[in-house]
Amino acid sequence: QVQLVESGGGSVQSGGSLTLSCATSGWTLDYSAIGWFRQAPGKDREGVSCISNSDGSEYYADSVKGRFAIYRDNILNTIYLQLDRLKPEDTAVYHCATAPSCLGMIQGSDNYDYWGQGTQVTVSS
Repeated sequence: QVQLVESGGGSVQSGGSLTLSCATSGWTLDYSAIGWFRQAPGKDREGVSCISNSDGSEYYADSVKGRFAIYRDNILNTIYLQLDRLKPEDTAVYHCATAPSCLGMIQGSDNYDYWGQGTQVTVSS
């Protein structure tokens, strides 16, 4: 059973930073990709960032490139998302999720296999 537990969200002013964490258990190489998506009220889910299990490649949505960074700690089984230069439009609930592919996660064409409850990120102007 795969479990994903997010933490690290909060309220910051525009231009601020946050580090989100996703503690994983039961996740194996059977799942090709792991990353983050976000959902704001009244909006569709948006794939934000992903790490490919096959080669460690990183993927980012155009809206966050250059501002967000994904990385993982294989010893702690934890995935992180560093959020810098935050904007009000980044406000959303951020979820950690597994998916068949990173490209599918970012493009929104893959269904997520597992995801956590999410952590709220609120950016004020």
